[in-house]
Amino acid sequence: MGFKVLFSGGVRVKAQFKNNRKALARFGVAGLILASLGLSALPAQTVDDDAGGPASQLKLPSELTVFGPTDPAVRKATAIVNGAIITDTDVDQRLALVVAANGGKISPEERERLKLQVLRNLIDETLQIQEAKANEIVITKGEIDQTFQRVAGNFKRSPDAFATYLREQGASEATLRRQIEGELAWRRLLSRRVEPFINVGEEEVNAVIHRLNASKGAVEYHIAEIFLSSSDNNPQVLDNAHRIVEQLKQGASFVAYARQFSEASTAAVGGDLGWVRSEQLPEPLAQAATTMERGQITDPIAVPGGYSILALVDKRQVLTSDSRDAVLALKQVSISFPKGMTQSQAAPKVEEFAKTMKSITGCGTVEKVAAGIGADVIDNDQVRVRDLPGPLQEMLLNLQIGQATTPFGSLADGVRSLVLCGRDDPQSASGPSFDQIYAQMEEERVNRRARRYLRDLRRDAIVDYR
Repeated sequence: MGFKVLFSGGVRVKAQFKNNRKALARFGVAGLILASLGLSALPAQTVDDDAGGPASQLKLPSELTVFGPTDPAVRKATAIVNGAIITDTDVDQRLALVVAANGGKISPEERERLKLQVLRNLIDETLQIQEAKANEIVITKGEIDQTFQRVAGNFKRSPDAFATYLREQGASEATLRRQIEGELAWRRLLSRRVEPFINVGEEEVNAVIHRLNASKGAVEYHIAEIFLSSSDNNPQVLDNAHRIVEQLKQGASFVAYARQFSEASTAAVGGDLGWVRSEQLPEPLAQAATTMERGQITDPIAVPGGYSILALVDKRQVLTSDSRDAVLALKQVSISFPKGMTQSQAAPKVEEFAKTMKSITGCGTVEKVAAGIGADVIDNDQVRVRDLPGPLQEMLLNLQIGQATTPFGSLADGVRSLVLCGRDDPQSASGPSFDQIYAQMEEERVNRRARRYLRDLRRDAIVDYR
């Protein structure tokens, strides 16, 4: 038999709604999911509280509690959250995307641990969806369709082809659509119940701008974070954080794990905190950031309310020109190989391609040269050096106009070379605008209130584990 846990109490905020002058546009769910679908966490299927049958009374038929191997077509209930069923299928389909996002490189033991975390996340998500419905928030089918199509387009697939891809990964179109609905609903709920009560004064923003100007040349950091809440320094939470770090250091996707595990509002954007200075971070995080190198991931750091795992995406100097902020005009020349061709078979073609690219004397000849070797050409004249992979940054910064990079790529994805056709160096560095600083401060405060909101939902929830 399962056991029932009743959380009661918790203070709910009751106040008159008011309009806020700034929407949380940077958290548009379409953009968030487009940024990191492979890292998405799919929600549970739910049954309305007033639905008929044993599920609405938090009682399940005995066959739903079978242990051990079962027919995968049987939908075994894992938990009932205020009458809404979360099944093994829901958990497995969400887990499938996490595994796929990490190239399938997850041990059976880690998979079981992830499964437990996925269940906890599904419970939270179900509570969020239920609260949105209680506040009469409705996400239309058209909104869901639009976002699903954008996600499919980001994967260069039609909606039908993308649905097939999801099934191949062990997920489904229905589960992703449910996630889209859940994220839209929760974000809309926060904009109604949390954001209107967040105030950021102009004097606060101006104070930050003043400190920025005073600290010209100081270092600022592009940080990503995974936050796990633990009000009482729960050792299980710390153990889970260490396991996440272990997976990340073995090559797992930080964005995937942030979307799946982080309890901060930035989870939807893969934990991205954007550019911050050390004084904008809590002291433990500031100390870690100042000692990190690009691409480094920290061990779990104890902070008020839980543990944080940081990844340093990039760093730069405040209000100081950086050559990596240069905007380049590039022509990409690429060749492809038939499926099944071996490295030795492709070697002569790669050598010919490298020799040809080295002989290019200017961008005006690229198309003609490419046609001679059967290569494709793509133009892009708005590429920031900073946005390119590290090795390419170094190559391009050392090129003269009209020169090409050393070929790079693979047999599967094709071999390519970039020709530098123009470069606009940054004349002067400018700090973040008033609106950008305002949005960051507002985001931080919304994030804190959102965590408290979800905590209260958990306290009031009736969860029947099976």
